[in-house]
Amino acid sequence: MQGVHVLRDLVVLVGVSIPVVAIAHRFRVPAIMGFLLAGVATGPHGLGLIQSPASVAEVAEIGVVLLLFTIGLELSLSRVLTLGRELIQGGGLQVGLTLLAVAGIAVAFGIGTRQAIFYGALAALSSTAIVLKAYAERGDLDAPHGRVTVALLLFQDLVVVPLMLLVPILADNDVGARRSWLEITKGFLVVAGLLVGGRLVVPRVLDRLVLFKDRELFTLCILFIALGAAFVTAQFGLSLALGAFLAGLVVSESEYGLQALSDILPFRDTFTGIFFTSIGMLLDVSFVQDNVALVFGTALGVLVLKGIIASAVVLSLGRSLVTSIRSGASVAQVGEFSFILASVGAPLGLFAASHYQLFLAATVLTMLATPVLIATARPAAEWLARALRRPSIVFPADAETKIAELSDHAVIIGYGLGGRHLTRVLRAAAIPHVVLEQNGRIVRQARREGIAILYGDGSQREVLLRVGVRRARLIVFAISSPADERRGVALARELNPGIRNIVRTRYVRSIDDLMALGATAVVVEEYEATIELFSRVLEVYKVPTNTIHRELQAVRGEHYRMLREGVRSPLAFDALKNLGIHEALDMVEVEEGSRAVGESPTSMQLRSTTGAIVIAVVRDGQAIFRRDPTFSFCTGDTVVLVGEDADSLAQGLNVFRAGNPNA
Repeated sequence: MQGVHVLRDLVVLVGVSIPVVAIAHRFRVPAIMGFLLAGVATGPHGLGLIQSPASVAEVAEIGVVLLLFTIGLELSLSRVLTLGRELIQGGGLQVGLTLLAVAGIAVAFGIGTRQAIFYGALAALSSTAIVLKAYAERGDLDAPHGRVTVALLLFQDLVVVPLMLLVPILADNDVGARRSWLEITKGFLVVAGLLVGGRLVVPRVLDRLVLFKDRELFTLCILFIALGAAFVTAQFGLSLALGAFLAGLVVSESEYGLQALSDILPFRDTFTGIFFTSIGMLLDVSFVQDNVALVFGTALGVLVLKGIIASAVVLSLGRSLVTSIRSGASVAQVGEFSFILASVGAPLGLFAASHYQLFLAATVLTMLATPVLIATARPAAEWLARALRRPSIVFPADAETKIAELSDHAVIIGYGLGGRHLTRVLRAAAIPHVVLEQNGRIVRQARREGIAILYGDGSQREVLLRVGVRRARLIVFAISSPADERRGVALARELNPGIRNIVRTRYVRSIDDLMALGATAVVVEEYEATIELFSRVLEVYKVPTNTIHRELQAVRGEHYRMLREGVRSPLAFDALKNLGIHEALDMVEVEEGSRAVGESPTSMQLRSTTGAIVIAVVRDGQAIFRRDPTFSFCTGDTVVLVGEDADSLAQGLNVFRAGNPNA
């Protein structure tokens, strides 16, 4: 009847989790916190609905396996390699310095060296899930601090592999150095074997499997790969989660990684919820009540120590003080991987006395504090930068004098892909301009290429004044941070009411706010891609090119209202779709002021002068085919032409266009 008891506990656990997670969502608290609180409520230290957390521990272990597998799927070694210095130097320094600092403090309090190193490893990891969710909601993932923070978090995810190998060695106090090195060597050989073997075998297996075109079979195979790799590492005395993580990395490098991730996510979300709930069951509420000062002091100490170390590391990468502090505050908490390491280390005796309860309580508090830290980091960082009199903009030699001489120039905020392309066009057109960028490495590289670029934050008053925004004709915000976009647009309009203010944004919801703040034009990436597709499709169906151009301008002029609200465009599609148009024909709309207005094909001698023949006219949604002696062209008519050759067709089209000297 043991299975019935386990099922009962799972029913209680899931039943309590649903309202708790719903409340967490309502108050914008991460779902992880909801699961932890549900565990506290249902566990033996809460309402006592589940007296034995061990009854769901085995099910929770599956959650850990699937969590690590999906993290591996999302990482992708190819993506990791593109981050380069930010990932290796930044992530390595952040993890290494945090581990050493916490271990040193622990030793100073009389804790053994092995346990101290273990505590340092727990503190070094941050919550990828909480930070990325908060950044996604704020639109900060592509902001300067967002990019470097993501690099730090990715390194932490990767370093879990060697840390998992390290935990059993730290727990074995009786083995000698030789035994330790043998364990490490064995672990790395297993890891290398899974990675190399997986890269050779898994893609070939999946290639053949997809030929069956069976979704269930594909999902079963993906689950087998995840659980099989976990079983292999467990057989060698390593963590189940380690094998699953490696399997995820292998599958992510195949062309089936995205589909595998979508198939496994429902299982992952269910079982990881059970895992975090089982962790919450272990938290002793009475311990927190009896040691309030110790718990809050530990949580505060961790937040401050990790925040300072991470900020210093980001500063060493050449980022501004404001960016560094914002990144440091974002990774100051202790994360979900620390729970996984703790679940491995606790049975091995790596926690002294009541330290496990202290770890659980302090970690939960740091997680709860994260949304507040992220929200308040910027104003706090800017205040500190002013207090320390840190320069908000850095001029190379003679650059300030050159900028002081500029007028009627363009100011480009952000030197990402869009900023680079725009700068090349301005250089080619010999239009004076200056670029602002917050990534020191990018600034140095661009200067070597001769770009007029400065290190500074384009959303700050002092910076905009120093680049002559009051004398500029145009300012372009080519960044991916909604908060910085809004602030910069409003500031530029305040400093120079007549400036043309163009903003590129990724978010549709930003259009109205940016226009209200003073943007002259807002370019939305996803809508511009849609408009380009729209244009190409209409060209294929031979809609007149001047009509396409006018309609696209109208869509942009009304700030994408047609795409946002589904308003129909006044194109003559209904009349055109039945004309049987093919590649030999072309169409043109009669423009006001063209030679054709008030004339007929006969009066213009169209065929004899151009070689083109009118075969139909679309007017007011009706197609006109029959000849009428009284007929004359009107503005807005759509004329269907056929030409003897390409040149005659082109000449015929020109007759119906306004202001064409060749008509």
